[in-house]
Amino acid sequence: MSDLPPMTTVKRWLVTTNHKDVGILYLATSLFFLLLGGVLALLFRVQLWEAGGTGFLSGAEFNQAVSAHGLLMVFWFLSPIATGFANYVVPLQIGAKDLAFPRLNAMSYWFYLFSGILFAISFFQGRTFAGGWTMYAPLNVPMYTPAMEATTGGNATILALIIFVLSITIGTVNFITTIHRCRAEGLGLWNMPLFTWTWLLTVWMMLFAFAALLAALLLQASDRIFLTQYMATDQGSSLLWAHLFWFFGHPEVYIVFFPALGVIFETFQTFTGRRLVGRKWVIIAMVLVAVQSFLVWMHHMFLTTINLEIKTLIMATTIGISLPFDLMVFALIYTMVKGRVRLTTPFLFSLGALVLFILGGITGVFLGAVVLDYEFRGTYWVVAHFHYVMVSGVTALVGGLYYWWPKITGKMYSEALGKLNFAVYFIGFNLLYFPMFLAWETPRRVFNFGEGMQIYHQLATVGAFVLGASFLIMFYTFAKSWASGPAAPDNPWEFSRTAEWATSSPPPLENWEERPSYASGRLEFVEDSQAATDGGVAAEEAVQEAHVDHASIWPFGIGFGIFVFFLGVSGITPYMVSYAEGTGTAPEALDGTAAAPNIVYPVLTILGVAILGYTLFQYGREEFVAPEMAIAERWPFQGIGTTKMGVWVFLASDVVVFGAVIGAFVFMRLHMGWGNWETVPFASWPGLLNTYILLTSSFTVVLALSFAERKNKRGLLAAMSATLLLGLSFMGVKAYEYSMKFADGEYWWYGLEYSVYYVTTGLHALHVLFGLLIAIFMIYRITSIDAYLEDSRPVEFFGLYWHFVDIVWVFLFPLFYLM
Repeated sequence: MSDLPPMTTVKRWLVTTNHKDVGILYLATSLFFLLLGGVLALLFRVQLWEAGGTGFLSGAEFNQAVSAHGLLMVFWFLSPIATGFANYVVPLQIGAKDLAFPRLNAMSYWFYLFSGILFAISFFQGRTFAGGWTMYAPLNVPMYTPAMEATTGGNATILALIIFVLSITIGTVNFITTIHRCRAEGLGLWNMPLFTWTWLLTVWMMLFAFAALLAALLLQASDRIFLTQYMATDQGSSLLWAHLFWFFGHPEVYIVFFPALGVIFETFQTFTGRRLVGRKWVIIAMVLVAVQSFLVWMHHMFLTTINLEIKTLIMATTIGISLPFDLMVFALIYTMVKGRVRLTTPFLFSLGALVLFILGGITGVFLGAVVLDYEFRGTYWVVAHFHYVMVSGVTALVGGLYYWWPKITGKMYSEALGKLNFAVYFIGFNLLYFPMFLAWETPRRVFNFGEGMQIYHQLATVGAFVLGASFLIMFYTFAKSWASGPAAPDNPWEFSRTAEWATSSPPPLENWEERPSYASGRLEFVEDSQAATDGGVAAEEAVQEAHVDHASIWPFGIGFGIFVFFLGVSGITPYMVSYAEGTGTAPEALDGTAAAPNIVYPVLTILGVAILGYTLFQYGREEFVAPEMAIAERWPFQGIGTTKMGVWVFLASDVVVFGAVIGAFVFMRLHMGWGNWETVPFASWPGLLNTYILLTSSFTVVLALSFAERKNKRGLLAAMSATLLLGLSFMGVKAYEYSMKFADGEYWWYGLEYSVYYVTTGLHALHVLFGLLIAIFMIYRITSIDAYLEDSRPVEFFGLYWHFVDIVWVFLFPLFYLM
């Protein structure tokens, strides 16, 4: 499918892979989840009107509303709205025609949408997850929360988060590859627009932080669905979850705020008419923050048993990470001083965001000090600080909506309505959150508080409704603009200097009529009909360039398939409980997991597998030509192909996933006592045999690539078939090993050691299975259309993945079989 239907049709939005369309989908969907999360917030603010609650919500409903509000805002609104801006703006700013992998970009959106739908469905599966948005162990597994009685809805929430993280991973791989490989000629990294810079650092942080979260969610899902015991023991379960979650959670603060910071930079430059003061130092400061963000996560854990020396070190790093932000804040202030400020709606929101962030940062310093954190942790001081930081980012992003609205829609809006929106928003924000500092002694996540705190909570509730009204004004302003606003010029802002303002409003399908170039030191548009490329001019390339594809239904199909599959899996726990009880070795404390089995869920699981199998097969077969940039700035990755770089970036995230899972094994074994840990495999020889098998299979993959490069079809087919047989042999040995343990009644719920062994080796086996499915598809393509003989790169990319899987096993073998 190559032709893109008109924008007025539903089909257009189901099949589009164009980055601007996907950006609009992200923006619209994230704003819907903002409304949903906001309504939940209003519900529990009504409950908090008086001490002990008004009775508007029951205790269980309050817990669900608070938990769902946090999850929706942090995951389904804050990051995705920034992703929407990035999808629309970043390719325009760097002079690209689209992202590097347009179909993956569409797939990332559909994963995001269907993950949100699955989360919404969880409300109708008994109850949704009610253990708080941080999902602390052991409150995140049913056996310790029997009052929830919501295994299915809770499962659906965790599985929805897994799909969401998969969406994030696909998107980060795409953006990292695009920004490093698809910049316009002459556009070096130093000279990139600041919004693109903030987004590049954001996706690098996302790549590693969300991989750690994915590992944590996989372990929790294993506990909830398959009855393993990661989060349900007294062997450091709570501390393990805290480490994994906050290794993601603290970078997430900067993941959320950096795109907002990019909007602030762009609007300050545009509406002061001046380049940002200290621009290169600001970029260096942001890089330092991005690196340091992974070194301070334990300041969320000062109340745990971590020793004082480590807490002191973390306190120092926490204070240290504030210093680069000081530089950024002063750079913005000095830019205003040196420029000529125009108080437009986008600038007002950006300036308001800066003021709110400064207050949020100052109050956060208190929490970075160990002694003060002992007093403030778990109180409304944390709630107020958190929202002043996170929602200050929302403030800037609303400014971004006003800033880029003319470019996206081609319509101008009423400045008077926009400024009214800002005034109501700013008043509502501070009326909602500032009283929480004054009511800081209130414990968070409960509706019981001292009577002296009641007036502050009532002010906050009033502020919540005022803040909500500001968003109604915003939606009205945009609706009025869309319906009857005047046409926007290509550049409605006098001093905007980035490339998106150099094309029409809205931009054409492929963004530019001619190729943008910065080779002369400023933005120019070059006619490429006779231009030389870095690979030489070829007529075939010119023909391909004229027939670029922008539509595919298969990303939507794959997203729908994974949604159906995970919806089915959410209701499998009762069947697993029945199976465990039938073995006679059922784990203790199955309270909360004994919901009545429903045949609909196994049927949905099987249907999901069928849909995924068909759509993935068709996705692989589809001939899709993505926009290519023959001339581009690619430093420092000019020696790596675009797809190859994408594979490397994906594998980097997978390294973190396996690192977190293996780290969980090491952590829990040390907690139990290294010598007290029971070795689970019945013998070492199955592990040794599988090591030989996988190492041999790596050799056959190398042979396959060699045959493909020599265009030897018979050799390529033989080498790929040998790889497939060796992989199947590995799975066979693993199945034999598992069956021997099952025969002795030793299942994954039998004890902590068994849970860790089965989950870690099972995750590796799942990767092997994915590799085997890819190998089968490649063998089919070789036999049917002589694939990979003219272009051997797919064989190389498969080899990179397969070698990675083999290397992981080289680490697992000694850990589980020899130690």
